[in-house]
Amino acid sequence: MYWYGDHMSGWGWVLATIGMVAFWALLITGIVLLVRYLGRPGEPPTTRTPEQLLAERFARGEIDEAEYRDRLATLHGQIRS
Repeated sequence: MYWYGDHMSGWGWVLATIGMVAFWALLITGIVLLVRYLGRPGEPPTTRTPEQLLAERFARGEIDEAEYRDRLATLHGQIRS
């Protein structure tokens, strides 16, 4: 029945090692994907409009009021002189 005795050959050890690595890789990947799926908020994030982004920059102090108004007018298609 056992042509090579009762011990595993070199190829048996290689296949067992590959199988164990594949098992753990699949298990860890499955857990990570499950955690990422369950950790999502209920609704997809909304995209902000250019006006909202401009207002946020103004609120953070990145641009002054004159630049804010010029850019806002440009977004709305108005020409300021």
